Amino acid sequence: MNIFGKSSDRFCDGHSRRQFLKAGSLGLGGLALPDLLRAEAMSAAGGSNKSVIMIYLPGGPPHQDMYDLKMDAPSEIRGEFRPISTSVAGIQICEHLPQIAKLADKLAFIRTMVGAKDRHESFQCMTGRLNERTPPGGWPEFGSVVSKLQGTKDATLSSYVNLSPKMRHAPYNFGKPSFLGFGHTPFMPSGDIMSDMVLQGITSDRLASRKKLLESVDRFRRDIDKSGVMEGLDSFQSRAFEILTSSRMLEALDVSKEPTSVKERYGNGTDKE
Repeated sequence: MNIFGKSSDRFCDGHSRRQFLKAGSLGLGGLALPDLLRAEAMSAAGGSNKSVIMIYLPGGPPHQDMYDLKMDAPSEIRGEFRPISTSVAGIQICEHLPQIAKLADKLAFIRTMVGAKDRHESFQCMTGRLNERTPPGGWPEFGSVVSKLQGTKDATLSSYVNLSPKMRHAPYNFGKPSFLGFGHTPFMPSGDIMSDMVLQGITSDRLASRKKLLESVDRFRRDIDKSGVMEGLDSFQSRAFEILTSSRMLEALDVSKEPTSVKERYGNGTDKE
């Protein structure tokens, strides 16, 4: 099924996408609003603490050199490396990925995915949509969508952290909540690496005083702003103060608490790492 296709396009059985969607929506009419709200509440109550790490490689290694070596393909197509066995029988990957090979039973290798357009589709990868017929403000990234729908179970920790560096190629610069509002902008730390996150020369009382002053100024601006922008800023500012005055974020980013083996493999936070 191609959800990006035209509504008039038909499948092999002769049914159009519009007919398929109509048939799928018939059951929805039998649910009353209380049932829908009850189902929504139950699904929210059953949530758990889960984290997703999304790694986007602009111009990264080709799949035939990593997870799909295509050893039976002609030499001009297949990669130059040899396959190795993994922890799952029948699945082989590149010889230079021995650590990933050990974890194959915990991974799902997707070897059939293609972009909707013949290009580096970073926009589709980060939003799940094509970069066309966009609404005002554009489509939000999936991290901002999760922030809007799921939120966070700890107000002192951001629900969406974006570590993408600023790039000269504009399409690769992520971090847009679009119409979801500024309150769902990702936390994007930048600047030089510091040995700690201590507020130099600023006590908690002084920070609280600054917050009160900022709130009084924003209250005046809110009276004349009817666009909803201030509400988003309120949420964003509130989260920022909670992060600055809590030790939870500091503990989460404290590299010194990691095992030596982990720091040796992934780096200890130096400029070169």
